[in-house]
Amino acid sequence: MGDIKGFLKVERKTMQNRPVCERIKDFCAVMMLADSRHSQEQASRCMDCGTPFCHWGCPIGNYIPEWNDLLFKGRWADAFRLLQAMNNFPEVTARVCPAPCEYACVLGINDSPVTIRENELAIIEQAFEQGLVKPNPPKKRTGKKIAVVGSGPAGLAAADQLNKVGHKVTVFEKDERIGGILRYGIPDFKLEKWVLDRRFSILEKEGIEFRESTHVGIDLPVSKLKNEFDIVCLACGSREPRDLAIEGRSLSGIHFAMDYLIQTNERVAGKVFPQEALIDAKGKKVVVIGGGDTGADCVGVAHRQGAACVVQIEILPKPADCRTPDFPWPTYPMILKTSTSHEEGGIREWSVLTKGFLGENGRVKKLSCVRVEFKKDSAGCMRMQEIPGTEFQIEADLVILALGFLHPVHRGLIEELKIELDERGNVRTGKDFMTSLNAVFSCGDMRRGQSQVAWAIADGRSVAHYIDRYLIGRSRLPII
Repeated sequence: MGDIKGFLKVERKTMQNRPVCERIKDFCAVMMLADSRHSQEQASRCMDCGTPFCHWGCPIGNYIPEWNDLLFKGRWADAFRLLQAMNNFPEVTARVCPAPCEYACVLGINDSPVTIRENELAIIEQAFEQGLVKPNPPKKRTGKKIAVVGSGPAGLAAADQLNKVGHKVTVFEKDERIGGILRYGIPDFKLEKWVLDRRFSILEKEGIEFRESTHVGIDLPVSKLKNEFDIVCLACGSREPRDLAIEGRSLSGIHFAMDYLIQTNERVAGKVFPQEALIDAKGKKVVVIGGGDTGADCVGVAHRQGAACVVQIEILPKPADCRTPDFPWPTYPMILKTSTSHEEGGIREWSVLTKGFLGENGRVKKLSCVRVEFKKDSAGCMRMQEIPGTEFQIEADLVILALGFLHPVHRGLIEELKIELDERGNVRTGKDFMTSLNAVFSCGDMRRGQSQVAWAIADGRSVAHYIDRYLIGRSRLPII
């Protein structure tokens, strides 16, 4: 390491966010990029630890200590080359990843961990600024054709890897624009869409073909793809939302989080919706059910749309402020996480069960709730119990269900293929990522269930290795 005592001399200091009063008026990025001197100083905190557990914490196995060292020394080009060796889209992960690497940082045992995610952002943005990120199409083509269905992080990572070794890759996307969950499910204040367009332009110049507005399994039979391509790779994500089947669910004003986020992103991009189809929080009392990242994103959107008030409720107990014995280092801990959306206002409530929705004239007006607690039963399993006498109501004009996803959508593609599913309804694959059908592979949330962007990229890279090996007999691609 360039400075083996850097972690003793420099305190952790994160990049600044735009002031709340300013950022809630628009959908521009919350975080402001720091200057190069700040990033180099923070990179000096990366210790010369014997076993860098950040590698273990990172789903894609980033060379974190190595590129931190190069960053500290000002060797930006070398740091970028090492970063892109394992991460196809560092400009994305550096903005939206929950950074499990930082929770596994050795320095984090008795101090604040290294700002790994922000250092990654500094490297990739400096690389773009210096013109280091440019198209590099393969010199030879193998003659093999691959169809990737879905343009989220898993599908795009697979396409990028397979294209690098000369296969002809076509990516099919049912929506109007490429990007999947990255474009439609993440608000611009976390991931501005020019970041995606900048990368997709490079991928196109490298030879990847994108076919938008093509819903495979609905308006394009999968059988046609199987006839035209040597390989079909399914990367459609996990988009079947978990519903709340309780009294009053049919009232208007209750929407799934993804419907809310998709429409918001399309509106920010300039698409106009008729008044009767709008899901808008302006002047409304908003309740978000679900305490995860998607729920937090909905809270941030509601603030920007001018909600009268925002309440986010979660059925689980409030997490601890710091690690507990249940989540020892270097595991990813279940601790209280306050996002930038929470910093902007609103109320958070834990241990709340929604029993029903109450309405007037067909529209939701209140939630009927009760406090709950979790206790172990005789078998040692945690069981939820309602606490008598804790019933209460929450006023609401708009309710957003952010309860996660069950599995990939089965209608269309999966039903047509009659593909084998696992017990959770996800696509079942072998260790080689091949499905129950020959030459049909799958990756990302579609096969592993709802997960992080970094895991999706890792899955996409892995499936590319096995597809390449299937086609050629061996693979020049890394297994991750």
